[in-house]
Amino acid sequence: MTRVWACVFIITLGMGSSAVIAQTYPAKSVRIVVGFPPGGTNDILARLIAARLGDQMGQMFIVENRAGANGIIGTEVVAKAPPDGYSLLLQSVAHAINASLYKKLPYDSIVDFAPVALLASGQLVLVVHPSLPVATAKELIALARTRPRALNYASTGSGGSPHLAMELFKAMARVDIVHIPYKGTGPAITDVLSGQITVMFPPLLPALPHITAGKLRPLAVAGRERSAAASNIPTMGESALAGFEASAWFGVFVPAKTPRDIVARLNTELNKALQGRELRERLVSQGVEPQGGTPEQFENYVKSEIMKWRKVVESSGARVE
Repeated sequence: MTRVWACVFIITLGMGSSAVIAQTYPAKSVRIVVGFPPGGTNDILARLIAARLGDQMGQMFIVENRAGANGIIGTEVVAKAPPDGYSLLLQSVAHAINASLYKKLPYDSIVDFAPVALLASGQLVLVVHPSLPVATAKELIALARTRPRALNYASTGSGGSPHLAMELFKAMARVDIVHIPYKGTGPAITDVLSGQITVMFPPLLPALPHITAGKLRPLAVAGRERSAAASNIPTMGESALAGFEASAWFGVFVPAKTPRDIVARLNTELNKALQGRELRERLVSQGVEPQGGTPEQFENYVKSEIMKWRKVVESSGARVE
């Protein structure tokens, strides 16, 4: 009996210790690692979140850019960091895409991380050059079926969201449109504006001024719901392909084995930050829409995204060594 009570005491003490750590957390500054350069959506979102968490939790949250390899370098930094809540990772849908796009990763995209919260989602929008005789996604599908491999589409590079969103579109619509990869959003949109390329799935934010000016014709957004920034553009699910979704999402992860109480505390604070009017308005102005939710919901979402994009990567043949 003595041994049994000793074991109970040890377990209870451990649980109490975890709760105490969560109550005193954070006791020092926390870093938010971003696997992309300063100035992009990941970086901007991280800095907005860092400011709010700092105000709410009474410690500095410092953004650390570890750019390279489609976010893999920064992701590896957090995967190998101590699981104490002082190294956070702000990653995008690239986390799900990289799981199958690269043959070998220096971490396991599921096992090595504890998802904390889904922060926001950014819309992609299917656009065509005005010279193309289509006004809806259905009309584009019909045209592409009668002219296999006659149409082409631009992307921001192999493996990026605009590339794989179009590959998902091709697979679901059963059409064959030729991929023309570019090095970035700017060069790709430039050639679509000139009519050299006729179709693209760019992020909504850089495309919107050209849509407003009538230089690009929008057919559908790729998200589950319409964008607040362009509510007149239907979703792909509404207009042509039920179940289609290819959002450029963003979320926070911590290393696996981070105490659950700390994960729960971070989730609570992130959801509180996302509910603030000022932050919500700032996010919308950056072309992304606030989300939120529980760690379990985010974990299930990440797993479903990895499965979805694996199918797209395999069918498209996209691969980065």
